[in-house]
Amino acid sequence: MRSLRTRLVVTFTVLSGLTAAAVAGVTYVQARTVLLEKAQVAAVRAFTDDVAKLIEPDADALADRDSSALVVHRGRDARGSLAIADVPPELRREVATGRVAWQRVVRDGHAALVIGMRVAELEVYAARSLADEQESIGRLALFAWLTGGASVLAASLLALLAARSVLRPVRELREAARRLGEGDLTTRVAVRGADELAGVATTFNATAEALEKQVADARRFVADVSHELRTPLAAMTAVTDILDDEAPRLDGDAGKAARLVSQETHNLTRLVNDLMEVSRFDAGTAVAELDEVDVAEAVAGTLRLRGWQDAVTADLRPVTARVDPRRLDVIVANLVGNALKHGAPPVAVSVRGEPGEVVVEVADRGPGLDPAVLPHVFDRFYKADTARARSEGSGLGLAIARENALVHHGTLVAANRPDGGAVFTLRLPTGGDR
Repeated sequence: MRSLRTRLVVTFTVLSGLTAAAVAGVTYVQARTVLLEKAQVAAVRAFTDDVAKLIEPDADALADRDSSALVVHRGRDARGSLAIADVPPELRREVATGRVAWQRVVRDGHAALVIGMRVAELEVYAARSLADEQESIGRLALFAWLTGGASVLAASLLALLAARSVLRPVRELREAARRLGEGDLTTRVAVRGADELAGVATTFNATAEALEKQVADARRFVADVSHELRTPLAAMTAVTDILDDEAPRLDGDAGKAARLVSQETHNLTRLVNDLMEVSRFDAGTAVAELDEVDVAEAVAGTLRLRGWQDAVTADLRPVTARVDPRRLDVIVANLVGNALKHGAPPVAVSVRGEPGEVVVEVADRGPGLDPAVLPHVFDRFYKADTARARSEGSGLGLAIARENALVHHGTLVAANRPDGGAVFTLRLPTGGDR
């Protein structure tokens, strides 16, 4: 039983059943004892009264006073309708001592009470049926079992309601923790009452609030730093453009240094631009500037601009959609660039139309994505190969591509092809929204 609710209900039901069975059993035994003792006392009193009414004890008279009587004279002669075999030997021994004695027996398949006493030289025995008492005891047992069963059923229902009430806040906490883990830092849970679960909810809310503040501070810091770096980077870029022109004329280490400075400056500029783009997504200020675009032509333009026409195989079918051309260019450039760097040729790019949407696929013939990597492939700064060189990328490209897809109310998913290689599928609504 993996469910906590099931364990609670079963445990409560079993305990309630055991309690009900114990109470019913004790009640039944006590009631049965009282009924039988009451019947015994009444029967013994009636028997002794009947015998005492005879001033001169006579065997025939005693035998005739009860239809189920037996009179034994001096331990030998037996008279009456009660058979001597119906009288237990231990009862006869008790009566022989002069005491009034009785014993419950089964007679003709029914419970009966055999009573005996000594009168002068006579032993007088009488049998009284306990059928009425047994019937009452049977009804009492049935009532006890029915009551116990109803109690167990009621206990199960109460346990189910109680478990649901107790576990509702637990389920809410679980769902809130899941949303928080998925990145929804605004997640909070309602605090009800002042019990332990309320304390857990309060702690969760405080933790989520602190985490949200820390992340907001970190994002603000990144945005501020990125913004402050733009001006010096613009100046450095202008200088590196001059170095690029002069690098071929520089000999030895000077030429290498000029090319290295230029390359690193461009990498830093790209990183800062990516960070600023991510900051806009986080701030909620990123907006798609939609326009009627031939997606196939836009994708072809992206490939031409970066000189990738000969490096990829393109199957571009004309599809018109309302998209942001700049953001579409960023998405396709990131996907194709990623496939060329980390996949294997041939890299295939396709555009096709489906009902209400345009589909862009980028596939390669490389080793594909490790199953452990797939859930994190769009995470920021995530690199499947931690030994990858710093210059190979910041780990923001795919994250930015997905954010741009979401701005279009579209989707971007990664998967492995059955025949090998990775495939990224972009789906955007042709009308600009869904």
